[in-house]
Amino acid sequence: MSNNISANNLNTDSSSSPVNVPKMDALIIPVTMEVPCDSRGQRMWWAFLASSMVTFFGGLFIILLWRTLKYLWTVCCHCGVKNKEAQKINGGGDTQADGACKPTDEKEENVAAEVGWMTSVKDWAGVMISAQTLTGRVLVVLVFALSIGALVIYFIDSSNPIESCQNFYKDFTLQIDMAFNVFFLLYFGLRFIAANDKLWFWLEVNSVVDFFTVPPVFVSVYLNRSWLGLRFLRALRLIQFSEILQFLNILKTSNSIKLVNLCSIFISTWLTAAGFIHLVENSGDPWENFQNNQQLTYWECVYLLMVTMSTVGYGDVYAKTTLGRLFMVFFILGGLAMFARYVPEIAALILNRKKYGGTFNSTRGRKHIVVCGHITLESVSNFLKDFLHKDRDDVNVEIVFLHNISPNLELEALFKRHFTQVEFYQGSVLNPHDLARVKIESADACLILANKYCADPDAEDASNIMRVISIKNYHPKIRIITQMLQYHNKAHLLNIPSWNWKEGDDAICLAELKLGFIAQSCLAPGLSTMLANLFSMRSFIKIEEDTWQKYYLEGVANEMYTEYLSSAFVGLSFPAVCELVFAKLKLLMIAIEYKSEKRESRSRKRILINPGNHVKIQEGTLGFFIASDAKEVKRAFFYCKACHDDITDPKRIKKCGCKRLIYFEDEQPSTLSPKKKQRNGGMRNSPNSSPKLMRHDPLLIPGNEQIDNMDANVKKYDSTGMFHWCPAKDIEKVILTRSEAAMTVLSGHVVVCIFGDVKSALIGLRNLVMPLRASNFHYHELKHIVFVGSLEYLRREWETLHNFPKVSILPGTPLSRADLRAVNINLCDMCVILSANQNNIDDASLQDKECILASLNIKSMQFDDSIGVLQANSQGFTPPGMDRSSPDNSPVHGLLRQPSITTGANIPIITELVNDSNVQFLDQDDDDDPDTELYLTQPFACGTAFAVSVLDSLMSATYFNDNILTLIRTLVTGGATPELEALIAEENALRGGYSTPQTLANRDRCRVAQLALYDGPFADLGDGGCYGDLFCKALKTYNMLCFGIYRLRDAHLSTPSQCTKRYVITNPPYEFELVPTDLIFCLMQFDHNAGQSRASLSHSSHSSYSSSKKSSSVHSIPSTANRPNRTKTRDSREKQNATRMNRMGQEKKWFTDEPDNAYPRNIQIKPMSTHMANQINQYKSTSSLIPPIREVEDEC
Repeated sequence: MSNNISANNLNTDSSSSPVNVPKMDALIIPVTMEVPCDSRGQRMWWAFLASSMVTFFGGLFIILLWRTLKYLWTVCCHCGVKNKEAQKINGGGDTQADGACKPTDEKEENVAAEVGWMTSVKDWAGVMISAQTLTGRVLVVLVFALSIGALVIYFIDSSNPIESCQNFYKDFTLQIDMAFNVFFLLYFGLRFIAANDKLWFWLEVNSVVDFFTVPPVFVSVYLNRSWLGLRFLRALRLIQFSEILQFLNILKTSNSIKLVNLCSIFISTWLTAAGFIHLVENSGDPWENFQNNQQLTYWECVYLLMVTMSTVGYGDVYAKTTLGRLFMVFFILGGLAMFARYVPEIAALILNRKKYGGTFNSTRGRKHIVVCGHITLESVSNFLKDFLHKDRDDVNVEIVFLHNISPNLELEALFKRHFTQVEFYQGSVLNPHDLARVKIESADACLILANKYCADPDAEDASNIMRVISIKNYHPKIRIITQMLQYHNKAHLLNIPSWNWKEGDDAICLAELKLGFIAQSCLAPGLSTMLANLFSMRSFIKIEEDTWQKYYLEGVANEMYTEYLSSAFVGLSFPAVCELVFAKLKLLMIAIEYKSEKRESRSRKRILINPGNHVKIQEGTLGFFIASDAKEVKRAFFYCKACHDDITDPKRIKKCGCKRLIYFEDEQPSTLSPKKKQRNGGMRNSPNSSPKLMRHDPLLIPGNEQIDNMDANVKKYDSTGMFHWCPAKDIEKVILTRSEAAMTVLSGHVVVCIFGDVKSALIGLRNLVMPLRASNFHYHELKHIVFVGSLEYLRREWETLHNFPKVSILPGTPLSRADLRAVNINLCDMCVILSANQNNIDDASLQDKECILASLNIKSMQFDDSIGVLQANSQGFTPPGMDRSSPDNSPVHGLLRQPSITTGANIPIITELVNDSNVQFLDQDDDDDPDTELYLTQPFACGTAFAVSVLDSLMSATYFNDNILTLIRTLVTGGATPELEALIAEENALRGGYSTPQTLANRDRCRVAQLALYDGPFADLGDGGCYGDLFCKALKTYNMLCFGIYRLRDAHLSTPSQCTKRYVITNPPYEFELVPTDLIFCLMQFDHNAGQSRASLSHSSHSSYSSSKKSSSVHSIPSTANRPNRTKTRDSREKQNATRMNRMGQEKKWFTDEPDNAYPRNIQIKPMSTHMANQINQYKSTSSLIPPIREVEDEC
């Protein structure tokens, strides 16, 4: 082949005549603009490639040769050592051996010195390239940055011909590239020295990249020409991009590291393959003498590779060379697999990252809270329903949910419905990075939800405690409100140094409150429903029909609020303010935050519930109100006697302009401020600063000197004086057999049916017993408690119960009717059904199967109406109700009971449920829809069912005002205080204490009772009277604060009904009409003389079922008129009891809480009183005293 070469293109000394090129020389090609510096037109690409190949294979050969020689030397030395050992064994002389050893020792020392020097150099090189030191990190980042710079220079040079002549001193890009490669060469040397295995180092990807990019640069300087060649291999350095970002602490999460890894591998492979196609297509095939090349830019090759990987293949750009097509065949196989695997994964990571990742951006002027823990559709919907309720007025708070599991479709839809106030972020509060994402340091509070249905409550509490520790460790000042399942786990929170009650930290113990609510229902049936409705936000549902649901739902719309009292109330007594507020403002005030002015009082602020006449309202007093919404409560703050005294419509009471309203320092008059406006400054942490809740100042109580001489040397109460106490009893002493229980006449007691076994989680029965043993009850008023259940389970609970008096155990099962009859369940005041096995069922609908079966079993039982008479006569006593001639048998102070109970449906029962929907199975005769909310069902409205889910609303109520939680806990726990909690945390048991005036003063606190209207001083209001008149009369005369009605379900019907079910009416209006069968919920004062005399006040602190089997037991106003008669009656009763005891002989003393020489006393069955005219024939009065069992004489 011959060609004509122009003189313009060649720098030769010949003329312009054509030059003949021999055809045999394949390396001689036509001279074009691509190679203007070679007069012969010869390409030098092979020189660049040869430099790389010689470097790679030459180094590989040297490494293999060195390894071979080293192996041979080791084998030879090993053989020499064996020969010397053989000579020594064959009897070589010691002198020869010593002489032979000397040179060997010298060689070993030289080798050791040499190895030490090489090791030092190797360690130094390792430190230089390691990312563990600052120098190493800088060097690694610099090498990566220079590699990217070299790749950018390649992108620039790719627009030039593949091979061209360039002057090193005039080409700026070549000079920069040369400087980069010199640095790469030095770094390669450091890596080589630090490598432990030189062979594998030589075959690494980064080493191969250096072999095919560094030597060609030096060759280009020598030949004054440039070959684009394999410089595209620098793109493989992008694979280390994620490592570089980790060195710089930019990537911290696994998802981000994985995303960068996938992207870097995909992009580096893509760019490298595009560089190879660009090289071969622009050069052509060597065996075709480079004639089949085509001009493609580098970016066209990138496009070609993308459409090839995606299997689209438009055909506008394709490979023409054989090398290019052969490469594409193999690239399609690998590239398609990589594309199909990497791209969807990258897309998924990017989409998920954008959806629930990121950082919360707070809005100026708007607070936010963080909610974490058990985040499910049920827990979130219940929380949002209460937190964002319209009755809370304007809640200017954003809710940020943080959970490590992405929400399902239903939960995601719930978040979208509340997108203006709710955001969700995926993460864990145990990760400080996630806490920073949700701005926990600027959050107003952090709320932790617990899984109420978990199989292991202790493990769930431990998880929540760890969340508290993590959050407090990140930001100690954050306010935390957490749910706890078990009462004993609350003590662990006190171990956290930054846990501070003063800053609003609160723990809502579900077991404590649940069992406390149930215990209060034993004392006043229906109270659990009323209290649960008070702290839950419910919308008003108006019903026009005159049904029980109409009155119930009117009461459900009431909630509990706090507001500061106007200065117009300053100086008035608490009852006077209550009456004025109820009659004038249509509000019900039940408690105040009292600031004691006495030096002896260590607590600055105390919450007093219905304190009485001796407490006067101070400036800036905070009141606790029951109202339908927050706007109504503001009337108490705006009220002005000068402006509003003559206003009859409470809605017209607005902010007046006659005087400046007083805003108290640090105490704004907002009832719904997200941040608690007032904190009980002295109620946190130390026992000396704990709140004296529900208790009056001993120095303020009129007649308090009466208690100074009471039981000064006897331990009958715990060390705090809040609960009745007795020395620890062995469980064997309180166990009853079925026959022993049947021989004991139990009446007016509480039967606790408990399901559990040795493996069941403890539910904390102490929280059920403590409210029933509160010290504001006199000893004779305490209801006996009989547990019916597995003895193995009760043994585990007994350690927390052995210090409470009047507790017995009947081993058995609540499903056995024989066991139930043995404990006289038809004569009990309340039957409580609990289960400790409810959390071990996978199917939620079966979680309450045992409780439901037990409830239906009791309701279907039939009883003989003469069983009480037979039992009493068998022991030689006159049964109650047979003689009404004696003045002592007056029904005025009697307990209404119905001896003719023949069915278990009339037995008062409260059943604990886990699953709300299972409430439909408790009452077979109701018409509740299975989808009806729990608070709208008949069993809940009647107080016969209680579910722990109603306590979810306490999270929101506590956030807006933690005094609400303090008030609720005080009402339902019987007076538990932080001192008592600290004591139980230390000893896990109550400690007995001597009765001092200070501890006995703690008895003087209110308790919930039920007031019967069929008899007594309020009988005139029971038949058609107004509730407001009753409220004022009870408050003025007896300091009793009424707050609700427990009414027969069919009382509104004109025709008599045999239905004995009652329902709750919360805070009825002033003009609400009363009926004689109503029972009134009230807060009654403690009566120091209740055990000494009886009078005519027909009110009750016990269970009351006036149209079922009995009404409440009755306490009286102190009176001395009946004391002589009482003395005679007691003497005759003692003689009769002594005669009976002699007959019984060595009969076991089942319920004795004192030593054998303790003075015996008899249980009193209170007499029955008159009822409505249309129902009076259904009842019989009871007046006699039955001494069925021995008990300790009342302390009074």
